Amino acid sequence: MSFGVWQILILAIVVLVLFGRGRISEMMGDFGKGISSFKKGMNEDEAPSDPAKGQIEAPAKDPAAETKSAEKSDTPS
Repeated sequence: MSFGVWQILILAIVVLVLFGRGRISEMMGDFGKGISSFKKGMNEDEAPSDPAKGQIEAPAKDPAAETKSAEKSDTPS
């Protein structure tokens, strides 16, 4: 079954009456924003990430503090 010009025109009028012109343009704008955010998300996934980014580094150890703590443990109390 193929749709003719009159059937498509009647369907378009019914949709326009039910939703209104403003609501249809609002839905199309939301649809466009969704597509653009989807494309942006896909591009972010494909971008190479820095392997060091997001890793937590261990705090730097102070050699002077290590020797002081070793001296304290070596001396009898």
